[in-house]
Formats: sequence, structure tokens, C-alpha cells
Amino acid sequence: MKYLIIGGVAGGATVAARLRRMDEQAEIILFERGAYVSYANCGLPYYIGDTITQRDNLFVQTAQGFTARFNIDIRTKQEVVAIQPQGKTVLVKNLVTNETYSEVYDKLVLSPGAEPIRPRVDGISGNRIFTLRNVPDTDTIKGYINTIKPKRALVIGGGFIGLEMAENLHELGIEVGVIEMANQVMAPLDYSMAAIVHHHMVENNVSLYLGDGVASFKETENGVAVVLASGKELETDMVILSIGVRPETLLAKEAGLALGKLGGIEVNEYMQTSDPDIYALGDAVEVTHLVTGSKALIPLAGPANKQGRIVADNIVYGNKKVYEGSIGTSIAKIFHLTVAAAGANSKLLAKEGIPYHESFTHSGSHAGYYPGALSLSIKILFAPKTGKLLGAQVVGFDGVDKRIEMLAQVIRNNGTVYDLMELEHAYAPPYSSAKDPVNMAGFVAENILTGKVKTAQWRDIEGLSKEALIVDVRTREEFALGSIPGSVNIPVDELRSRLPELPLDKDIVVTCAVGLRGYVAYRILVQNGYERVRNLSGGYKTWSLARIEPNINQHITSKPANEDGTEEVVIPALKEIKELKMIDACGLQCPGPVMQLKKNYGEIGLGEQLHITATDPGFAKDVVAWCKITGAYLLSVENKAGVIHAMIEKTESQNQNKMISNGDNKTFIVFSDDLDKALASFVIANGAASTGKKVSMFFTFWGLNVIKKREKPSVAKDIFGKMFGMMLPSHSGKLKLSKLNMGGAGSWMMRLIMKNKKISSLEELMQQAVDNGVEMIACTMSMDVMGVKEEELLDNVVYGGVASYLERAEESNVNLFI
Repeated sequence: MKYLIIGGVAGGATVAARLRRMDEQAEIILFERGAYVSYANCGLPYYIGDTITQRDNLFVQTAQGFTARFNIDIRTKQEVVAIQPQGKTVLVKNLVTNETYSEVYDKLVLSPGAEPIRPRVDGISGNRIFTLRNVPDTDTIKGYINTIKPKRALVIGGGFIGLEMAENLHELGIEVGVIEMANQVMAPLDYSMAAIVHHHMVENNVSLYLGDGVASFKETENGVAVVLASGKELETDMVILSIGVRPETLLAKEAGLALGKLGGIEVNEYMQTSDPDIYALGDAVEVTHLVTGSKALIPLAGPANKQGRIVADNIVYGNKKVYEGSIGTSIAKIFHLTVAAAGANSKLLAKEGIPYHESFTHSGSHAGYYPGALSLSIKILFAPKTGKLLGAQVVGFDGVDKRIEMLAQVIRNNGTVYDLMELEHAYAPPYSSAKDPVNMAGFVAENILTGKVKTAQWRDIEGLSKEALIVDVRTREEFALGSIPGSVNIPVDELRSRLPELPLDKDIVVTCAVGLRGYVAYRILVQNGYERVRNLSGGYKTWSLARIEPNINQHITSKPANEDGTEEVVIPALKEIKELKMIDACGLQCPGPVMQLKKNYGEIGLGEQLHITATDPGFAKDVVAWCKITGAYLLSVENKAGVIHAMIEKTESQNQNKMISNGDNKTFIVFSDDLDKALASFVIANGAASTGKKVSMFFTFWGLNVIKKREKPSVAKDIFGKMFGMMLPSHSGKLKLSKLNMGGAGSWMMRLIMKNKKISSLEELMQQAVDNGVEMIACTMSMDVMGVKEEELLDNVVYGGVASYLERAEESNVNLFI
């Protein structure tokens, strides 16, 4: 028997070696148009970045070694240019001599792989623009870097190879930016999980240009200019094209072999093409996605190697072994972060019309009390009725690989979230927790499926009605460091005693740091008669990562004021290290690190410094906010391999050395219901809002009368509520002047004069405020005392307590009491 194989590397080389082991007498010829038959394709970026220092380490097997061990005829630098299925021959061109010849076969194997996509844009053929597919490409890039010594590089495409190249170029000291047409990097991830990668890349000083494609390239005197679709122009010294790959199917197409709808070679379950004597495998073929049941292109080395073994066995023994398909399990290292996915993400499930639930959990990589526990975020997608696990994504600094493999096996075996609960893992404090993060993901999903909790997703927050309440059940210290706009703070330990502050007839979303305390709060509420409650999946951590643009670079660079005069947050230059107190908050979840910081800061003396380490990734932002609020002197903050290191000095005054904030919002407390004071309040509020500032008006006690409706529904009140209703103004039209009211004549005269002079009335000013986005908050405590019901107040009013006011005031540089 004579077997011909077109293409080496992972798939073709595996087929060749397996064929020889199964059939010692066969004639086996492998054609490879390149110079290398078997090399570590996935290791190429790491050789460029000097992580792999020896070029020879890239080669799994040489042509000579392959021939010596397996007695295979390896023909490198020889390209098969045509297949003639009728005569079972191939036409081969020797790329060294340019001679052509033919070879016959009994069975033929296609392993051509995939080729990098090069879009048709002007200037793409420039000599500073590179793609990375093989060893010669690697040598070209490596040679350019060593010779030209570029200082800047742009990577086009935010996939696995693109981000690995960004990291390795950065490791060489090159300033790197990544351009991605989509709004996120790492397409296998959902946006909320990719956002973790965004933040980490910005922390490592990689510039991100998301949602913007390349329009053209232009050669410049010093390099190349990349012109984006948005019109932005970026100057750089080199460009790496990593937009993606497409199946290399020209040979198959010209030979009349069937292609699939996605453009790959069509194969059956035995990896056999439409010609029974031709098999195909690897990046060029379409396979079944085991979650969706649809055809997919999955260009990964693992599936290619498995397919190679199956192809060889089926050629020798007949079609007996089946390749069922793939779930696309993938993993990548991005600086200190590990990113992994398996199964289907939400985009694919939505495209295929497959219903799903999703949930987030944020755990430690191992027991928190054992040193070195690092943040581990898991998102799972599962079927609403059966709980079948459809997809999983894991992002973290440690233990990601073993968690994605646990999850992948459940997906591949058609398992459910109930199986995640029962997975038996190896546990010791250095390696896991008694409840492994994968178990925790299963517990949360089970709560959703069995109706123990209803969840809201981070993207749902923006679409909440104005009447809905967001109740943040974290501690006051956590809430002060950052919260969802419009949320009110009721710590979970106080919730039972403060239930009267929450209406029974409103939608309520509870949130905490990562979802655990939110679940506790949810259970308290629903068992006390609250029916319209949801818990925010993944808590404030997931929401903030997905909704807040990464901005950590502004905290670690010292820059002058912008040209428009606005000031930037600046960390002062590092002072001389004095008395230094070391605090280890690693393994603690929020608010643990902040509480440790607060406690120890109170114990050091003026001028003394402390060094705190934490593994909660949110602490990098929290420590900046905490120092901003307290006036502590933040000397430095740095993320080292997932561990946040912060240096802080205690200052003499709360305001001394306090970092400058961009918070220039405006806050008003409207305590009075005098007409003239109400007019002044809204005139000033509209003026501030017209300049683009965020304005919040907090109506308390008599001020509530300003925002009452003219026509109110009938509401039940106790005797005191009725008495207040009789004695107080029923709406803004009944307000009196603070002076010269004269039994109401003064108010009438004021309104008449304003009308004659074409000055907006109070009611018109209030509507203007609504149109300008002014936030009007009614004090729920005052409402309760005075018997004012929500139904009596204007529809656009939101409700909150003193924490809501304090949060707005903290971000304001004008705070008026009227």
C-alpha cells in the first residue's frame, strides 16, 4: 500500500508516524512545502520573545530524524500543486529545482492547515508588516527585531496568537498596542470575562484600540502609519497581522472535493472526504461542535493530533474509529493571567438559538488561609431545564488549567451543573478549597435552576426602570470605594432591621462584591414577602469589570494637567522608605484587604509607611479610592503576578497630599419647601447640568413637598400621615414664599411677574432638570416620618437614604444645603 500525506506539523506528522506503527510494510511519503516537517507552531511567539532561547527546541522532529525512526520518505520544500482523484495521482513541484513530477497513491491524506488572513487594504504589503504562521515567518520577525531594534509595535487582532505576540514583544522592551475590530479581545470569551483581560493588559502598559478596524497602512520616514476606520492614525515601527486564519482548501476545491458551508473541507465521522480514498484533518476541515451539533472550524493542535491517530487507523484497518467532534477547549497565557474556555459562549448559543442561563463566581485558587491564593473567575452557561453544561470560561492567575479541564470533561460527556456539584477533587490547602471553585459554580447554578434565587446580569442594570432599586449589601467601607450609580447601601447584617426602608411593590436588585452576600440578602427578602427581587450575578466585581473602562495606567503615571486644564489623578514620586509595616492580606476577598488597610493605617504613626499585599484584583482600584477618600499618601501600587503591592504613608492632615480627583459633580440638599428657595435650587441645578456636570438633588423633610404630583392616586395613610398631608403643601403649585408671602398673594405675584418676563416657572424648571439628566432623590427616611408615599411623588424621582447622598457628595466639589 502507498500512502501520501500533504502537509506536516501537528496533523500530517501524527498520521505518518501512526501509519508506520500500524503498517511496517507500507510506502509512506510526506510532502511539506516548507523546510521543516514537525515543529512547535504554538511556541513561535515565545521564541520571538526570548522565553524559548534555543531555536532548535522548536523542532519536534527533523526530516532526517523522522526518516531514521519511522522509515518515512520526507520530502520538504516540495509542494503538491494538484490532485487528480480519477487517476489517484498528485502533481508535485520541487521548490528547489522547479521540476514537477507525479506520484500515485492508494490513500491520500490532506493536512494543509490554515493560512493567516490578509485583508485587502492599501499598504498591507509593506516590509514592516508581518504575519506569523511558520518558522520562516518567525525568523523574519526575529531578524527584524534584532537588526532594526524597533521601539514600537502594533498587533492587529486580539486573538490568542495576537495577544501572545503582544506579551512577548512587550517582554523585549517594545511599546505595544493591540487593535481589534470587535469590542473585545479573545473571541471565545464573553465580553464580561474578556474585560478582565482588558484590565490586565492595560495594567501591563499595553494600549488597546477596541471596536476599530484598520483602513490602510502608510509608509513613513520612520516607520509605518496605521490608519484606523475611525480616522485615528497610529505611528509604529512594525506591525504583526494576527486577524485570524482561514482553511487552506485550494487543492481540495480544485480536486472537486466537497467543501462545507464555512469554507472548510467536508469530512464524515471517519475524517473521510467526499472521495473515499482521500482523508483530511486539522485546521482545514469542518468538524461537529459537540455543544451545538453544528459544523465548526476549530483550528487547535489538540484536536488535529487526535484526528491524525483516527485517520491512520481508519486507513489501515477500515473505517472503524469515529471522530465525534470538538468542544474547542483552549487556553492562553496573557502576561500573568491565564485565560481558558470550553464549549459554547453566549454569542454562539444565541446564534444557534439555544436557550441558556449564565452565572459568575469569583473564588480563590486555593484555600484563602494558605499563602498565595489568587483570584479565579468562572463563568458557566447551562440549559434552563436540564442544567446541561453548555460552556465554561475561566480567567485567573493560578489553577485555571485544571479547572477548565474539569469543566471541559463535564461538557464533553453531556454532563450537567449537578455533576459540577459532585465532582470529587484532590484537596489540600495549597491546591484547592474543600469546596473547589468548580463545585461553587455548580452550587450557584443549582440555586438558579431550583428557584432558590433569581439573578440579574451585569448588562441588565442599564435597562432597569427608574422605579427599580439597587440595594448594595456590602459594608459602608466597600460601598464608599465604588458602587453602581443610583444604588443604596444597606449592609447585609443590617438588612433585617431595615426592611421597612424597602418597598414591597418595587423591583429590587441586590448586589455585593461577588454575589455571595447578595444571595444571603435575596433569601432574607423573599422570605419576608418581597417577590420582585433578583441577585446580581458576580456582584459589583463583574459589573465594574464589564462597565468601567480599564484606567489603571492613569494611577501609575505622573503626567501634567491636560491641555484643557482638567487635572489627572497622580501618585506622587516615591519618598524615602521610613518605618515600614508589612501587611499580608493575600487570600482575603473584598472587603478583607481594605479592612486590613484601615485597621493597620490607624495603628501607625505620622510619617510611617505600610506595605500591603493582596490577591483580590479589585484592590488595585480600591486602594487608590481609599487613599483618595482618607487623604492617605499613596506612594505606589503595582500588580506583580496577580499580587497587588501598595505602599502608603500616613500624613499629618486628612487633606495633606490628598490626590486630586476629577470628581466635579454637584450635589444639593433641598430641605425647604419655600417657593423662592425651590426656584433657586432648580435654576442653579440646571445651570450646572448645562455644563455637562452630573447633578444630584436630595429632597428631605419639607423639601419632599416640591416633588409631589399635582394629581395623586389614593393611598392609605395612618393618622399622622393624614395630618401631615392636611398641613403641608400638596404640590409645587401650593408652595409659599419665604418672605412677603402675604397669605399666598406673594406667591401669586412672583409667578405672574415670572410669566410676564418669560422666565420659566418652577414646574418648567423641574421638567428642564429632568431633561438635563438631573437626578432627584427622595429621602426614604423623611418619607416614612412624614407619611409621604412613593405614589405621591413625581415619576422620575428615585429613592434612597443618606448613603445615596454621601456617595454623590463624595464625588462632588459643590455641595449646597437649601
